[in-house]
Amino acid sequence: MKLASTVDARLLAVLDDRSVDVTDALGIAGPGAGGPLLAFLERGGSLDALHALDLDALPSQPLDTGRLAAPIARPGKVVGAPVNYLDHKAEMGEQRTIADFGVFLKATSSVIGPNEQIRLPYLDLRTDHEGELGVVIGRTASRVPAERALEHVFGYAPVLDITVRSGEDRSTRKSFDTFTPLGPWVTTADDVPDPGALELRCWVDDELRQHASTSDLIYDVAELIAYTSHVMTLHPGDVIATGTPAGVGPIAAGQRVAVEIERLGRLVVGVTDEGAIAYADRPGHR
Repeated sequence: MKLASTVDARLLAVLDDRSVDVTDALGIAGPGAGGPLLAFLERGGSLDALHALDLDALPSQPLDTGRLAAPIARPGKVVGAPVNYLDHKAEMGEQRTIADFGVFLKATSSVIGPNEQIRLPYLDLRTDHEGELGVVIGRTASRVPAERALEHVFGYAPVLDITVRSGEDRSTRKSFDTFTPLGPWVTTADDVPDPGALELRCWVDDELRQHASTSDLIYDVAELIAYTSHVMTLHPGDVIATGTPAGVGPIAAGQRVAVEIERLGRLVVGVTDEGAIAYADRPGHR
């Protein structure tokens, strides 16, 4: 099942070009800043509860993609995986991988949804796109073994990990507001038989920049969850960005960035430099 959140905090089941509002049927009320899907997960919502819905008995309407927000607007955590594709390791000229770096955290305030705008913070520094597979946690995971890790996944979604090429810590360079586009919806794990066999493509305007398979991940989804859950407890609604393949490149104001993952949909966002400043003018710089 594909689940989307709307700008007016409704939860939709997406059925091809139609949608069914399941908010009331699932008893979601007062969802808060995280949105209705996060509220559902935090209150113990499960795939079983979704399967129990009779979607044919609920009214449907044409899917209005213009109403969609990030499926989870404020995850409890956004975890990133650096250098998790061998081709990206080679592209960077990097000797180390995620096995050496570990994972990092992104500010949850960096999340935006489809059709929103990435805001470039600096006029004179390069900002790059990184198309990735996003994993949404459905059950609390603490020190889980890899062979049980996928049991803790609620679903998957395309995600962009936007990065400023400056000298600060990785979490700073990736945590600016708007730097984690997510969506357009979450596809539940039961509809994704193998997260390690998904084709990923990323475009800037009409230029295909990235094209890979999640089979090329260094730490696959299960290993990544196992490793991360040995560092920090993962809670329902947390998001893991699994790393990016080769083809990372700069984005500029006026461009459109799209990441599409097999079975999961296509996420499209714009780019603006409204409010951007010179790097030397950043607050606190001396």
